Amino acid sequence: MENLKLCESDYRFMSVIWDNEPLPSGKLVELCNKILGWKKPTTYTTLKKMCEKGFAQNKETIVSALIPREKVQTFASEHFVEHTFEGSLPKFLVSFLGGKTLTEEEANELKRLIDEHKED
Repeated sequence: MENLKLCESDYRFMSVIWDNEPLPSGKLVELCNKILGWKKPTTYTTLKKMCEKGFAQNKETIVSALIPREKVQTFASEHFVEHTFEGSLPKFLVSFLGGKTLTEEEANELKRLIDEHKED
C-alpha cells in the first residue's frame, strides 16, 4: 500500500481543500489564513509539497484533491492499529472504549459493521 501518511498540519491543510474543492488558489490562501492562521507563502509552499506528493493538484490555478480524505483516514487508522496494537482490532477497541459505555444505537451499529466485514 502506498504511503498516505500526513503530519497534522498537512492533514489540516488537505481538510481545507477537501471541504472546499475545487477552489481557486487565491481562495485557498484566504481560507488557510482564516482557518489555519497561515500567510500566503506558507499556503503556497504546502500546496507545492502536497502536489509533489500526489495528494493535490493545482491546475490552471484551480486546486483539488487527488486522494480522497477517506483513503488517507483508512491508511492512518490501519497504520495506528498495526503499530500500536500489533494489528489487533479487538485490543484497539478495548483500549478505545476504556470503561466507556455504548448506547444501544452505537452497539447495534458496531454489530452491523462487524457482520458486514466478517469473513465467510
